[in-house]
Amino acid sequence: MPMVGEVLAEAGAGYREIGCFAVTVGPGSFTGLRTGIAAARGLALALSRPAIGVTAFEAIARAALRAATGDGADCLVVLDTRRADLYAQRFAPDGAALTGPLAMMPEPLVSSLGAGPLLLAGDAASSVLPLLEARGIDCRGLVAEGIADAAVVAEIAVERWRSTPARELRPPRPLYLRPPDAIKPPGGGRLRP
Repeated sequence: MPMVGEVLAEAGAGYREIGCFAVTVGPGSFTGLRTGIAAARGLALALSRPAIGVTAFEAIARAALRAATGDGADCLVVLDTRRADLYAQRFAPDGAALTGPLAMMPEPLVSSLGAGPLLLAGDAASSVLPLLEARGIDCRGLVAEGIADAAVVAEIAVERWRSTPARELRPPRPLYLRPPDAIKPPGGGRLRP
């Protein structure tokens, strides 16, 4: 919250000047997503403004496609899960999602892609590139940035806010692509007799 105050002070703006709140909804860590979404929703509720969720995939794809300047290739956003699998989503050159968000192992992901051409984006893009090249998939470029740029997140959120009737705007919800690591223990967590 102090960072929000610092950004507003730097911009010379106050909370009441904000029309809507944008927040990334994932994929990401359980605690990080919950904290960010709760902060955005809390501010939005306090100021009677909408909170709009944007996936990291959407923001990274938009920035990568913009940087590619009309190459005509689909964009594959591939994010590091810090495990053996990857988070991925494919977008058309106009930014429309071609697949839903996925959590997949690298080999099956690459096998499912087809011929390309592809623009790779995300912090795991460089690790997937050799697999794509080995399968002969045309890769037009590599944008290794894996963090959603806040300005791009805000841009997407404002577009949604302006194009969606207020009654249809839903509160942001976290995007989880796998079940939680923490599970309820057998017996409801009670100690054994």
